Amino acid sequence: MAKKTKKFMVFVVTAFIAAALVFIPVLAAQDGKALTETAAEEIPVYSVKTAAVETRTLQAILEVNGDIVSEGQVAVLSETAGKLVTVKAALGTRVRQGDLIAQVDPSSAGAQYMASSVYAPISGIVCAVPLAVGSTVQQGSIITSIAQADDLQIEALIPEREVSQLRSGLAATVTLPAFQGEVFTAKITQVSPILDPASRTKKIVLNFTNKDSRINAGMFAHIKLNTRTYANVVTVPAEAVGEQSGIKYVYIFDNGKVEQREVVTGVTVDHITEIKNGLAIGDAVVIQGQQFLSDGVAVLVRK
Repeated sequence: MAKKTKKFMVFVVTAFIAAALVFIPVLAAQDGKALTETAAEEIPVYSVKTAAVETRTLQAILEVNGDIVSEGQVAVLSETAGKLVTVKAALGTRVRQGDLIAQVDPSSAGAQYMASSVYAPISGIVCAVPLAVGSTVQQGSIITSIAQADDLQIEALIPEREVSQLRSGLAATVTLPAFQGEVFTAKITQVSPILDPASRTKKIVLNFTNKDSRINAGMFAHIKLNTRTYANVVTVPAEAVGEQSGIKYVYIFDNGKVEQREVVTGVTVDHITEIKNGLAIGDAVVIQGQQFLSDGVAVLVRK
């Protein structure tokens, strides 16, 4: 009995192994087929970031540098020729009309004369001292310049290619290295009627909206002129716009895929581009990852 049972168990085990050897290759083949078909059907999905098309008001800005000067700046001249022996008013000194500014000795070899005094013709701040003590001066030489402290303005030179945007009354913001983080306001009060043929620039003058006693003649100014306003225009971030063979386009995201769409652009201000034709408000345009895209590919939008 025991011998028959043993033979039966050997038979069962043998049959199981044989069945397994037949079944496993079939599974492997089926799995292989499934994987092959899946790989063949896989579509690459690219990760992108989008932004909505929206209306904005764009403010075009022209940035230039300028100098703060006094509208009433006066050059103090020597009335005699000789040697500059004293300068009483240092750069930045506040003086009153009639104060002694400097002395010039007109003496020469074999002839002694009393020093000639130079007085301040107006009250203000000494904004230039071009000559050092000991310098030889001629009649009419500039000893110093005095600026009226309460009458400061900004002078700037505008390149010829930008002069069409200039007009009196244009608003501007002004920053000064002396006062980091502070913004002052001004507006154009004068536009030169002529263009300098040597520098190809036109001079403008701006006046501060509010007087500030901290501002001095001679300071350097960085100016942002608000030249033109584009109200309620359709816009996208500038990085959304691509160009190929002179044709500008964007990628529109819709239902998991992108569509390449031709657009007509207008101005670009502060990395925002006006779209004149081709998009509607609310469209989602791709702003990152578009270098990998083509029309109709699947994408995944990341936050």
